[in-house]
Amino acid sequence: MKQSLLALSITALFLSACDDKQQDNAQPESTEQAQVQAASTKTTPAQSQNSGKPQNSFLTAYDNIDLEQYKARVKFMSTDDFQGRSPATEGGRKTVEFLASEFKKLGLEPGNGDSYLQQVPLTSIEADANMELQLGDNTLKFPEDFVANSSKLEDTVTLDKSELVFVGFGIVAPEYNWNDYEGLDMEGKTAVILVNDPGFHTQDPAVFEGKAMTYYGRWTYKYEEAARQGAAGAIIIHDTAPASYGWNVVSNSWSGPQYHLAEPGDDPKLDVEMWITFDQAQNLFSQAGLNLSELQEAALKPDFKPMPIDATASVTVRNSISKSESPNVIATIPGKTKPDEHVVYMAHWDHLGMNPHLEGDQVFNGAIDNATGTAGIISIAQAFMALPEKPERSVTFIAVTAEEQGLLGSKYYAANPTVPMNKIVGAFNIDSMNVSGRVTDLTVVGFGKSQMENYVEKAAQRQGRELVPEASPERGGYYRSDHFSLAKLGVPAIYAGGGTEYREDQDMALIEKHNAKRGECYHQACDEYQEDWAWEAALDDVKVFFEAGYLLSNSGDYPNWNEGTEFKAIRDQSMQK
Repeated sequence: MKQSLLALSITALFLSACDDKQQDNAQPESTEQAQVQAASTKTTPAQSQNSGKPQNSFLTAYDNIDLEQYKARVKFMSTDDFQGRSPATEGGRKTVEFLASEFKKLGLEPGNGDSYLQQVPLTSIEADANMELQLGDNTLKFPEDFVANSSKLEDTVTLDKSELVFVGFGIVAPEYNWNDYEGLDMEGKTAVILVNDPGFHTQDPAVFEGKAMTYYGRWTYKYEEAARQGAAGAIIIHDTAPASYGWNVVSNSWSGPQYHLAEPGDDPKLDVEMWITFDQAQNLFSQAGLNLSELQEAALKPDFKPMPIDATASVTVRNSISKSESPNVIATIPGKTKPDEHVVYMAHWDHLGMNPHLEGDQVFNGAIDNATGTAGIISIAQAFMALPEKPERSVTFIAVTAEEQGLLGSKYYAANPTVPMNKIVGAFNIDSMNVSGRVTDLTVVGFGKSQMENYVEKAAQRQGRELVPEASPERGGYYRSDHFSLAKLGVPAIYAGGGTEYREDQDMALIEKHNAKRGECYHQACDEYQEDWAWEAALDDVKVFFEAGYLLSNSGDYPNWNEGTEFKAIRDQSMQK
């Protein structure tokens, strides 16, 4: 860290919501602990004026969402003492205790039977960083030139002179008449794959979804498809523009423990999953007498044929494997008349933990990503509890684990729901909130997908804001956060926040500074709490989400996906059960 922070002893302060061994009368041992405790128990003016009387109206609850309470929670969760909030670590345990304690103190009921916790069984696989990749005639260094992992539960996994095949974007999509593996036997071979999908490169809305990334463009899909094709390995060629992030994000995210669900099912797995830098890819193709630029162009057409590369890949991945559990934290406010119908708020509490191989600051504090969103759902829960009556429908809050490892916490919840999927009326996901400056619009990631936008649109109007599509749909943001785990099972889910049209009274120089810093610090150790952030901007969004959920929780409507979206048929079928 660039500044010293007091060591925190969170165990002495917070209740463990699911373990009676924890004491509930401990006192804070630091200034920051006292600030958080004060923030959590602070009485609003409306509450003190209405002591012993029916509580405040919706507008009073809306107006009294407290900025200082929100900031205190963000600051607390992003201190070094939480060690970057990696799942199944001491920092992760402290985070879970804090969240369960906050929900309990606010008066929410446990959301998983009599517990606030849903244990997610995980397998941690950490590859020894002392490895090299022999790619053709070149020896690549980890993590400067490549990263590699294996999700197989084996101590040592080896690719030994595996034949390389360029498979374009590595996509099999019958609805687009697209098959990059057609006629190819990939048994024992390694696929070399371009990042994103053809629509990004052509910018043609008739090709896939044009600029907007589809799930076929996600790196997760590419590994899944290569495994289905029988490949032994897969190498994704990193390219900053279509990936939407630099190589440093790849190297940081793929170093250290990689978590997987302990019971992943019977889906095939690659022996080794890899990324290489664009420069190393060019070297590989050049040495094989191929032109990467020409092959990229050829891969944009549906009649593309996979191209063998006259080279092989060899690498040995040595794994340290351990089993663990890391909880989703679930709390609920039972509905007054329709308790079996639920409106869901989601945010992931985890981040990247620590990297002991770094010089200097080794903690990935994750202040924006996603202490801001996690604190946001606590503030929304607090606002609901300040209402004079419970909403008609239940409102459930899920702080999920292991998002950074591939949405694992939300995937587990979707496979093991505490509420049937057809009883989840709709879901709001909050991930990395706007702290750059107040805006007159509200960005919806995956704009136009569902009727959930109607509720957010109405709530945004109170602040004079209008809904707009995301500026960079090519990043595939809709497929990169936890709502996607519910969406795949048909639940209408919206992911929104921030905007691009800043209010006239804002200092544009400060906004530009915050935006630049946010980009630089994404998945970096410098994602740390800053007092001079535009905190009112984040609170604006918290209030929008609160009102949208309030409207939905008191409505008799069941929002659906819009016609033509990939999840509507799934929802329609589930509602017939």
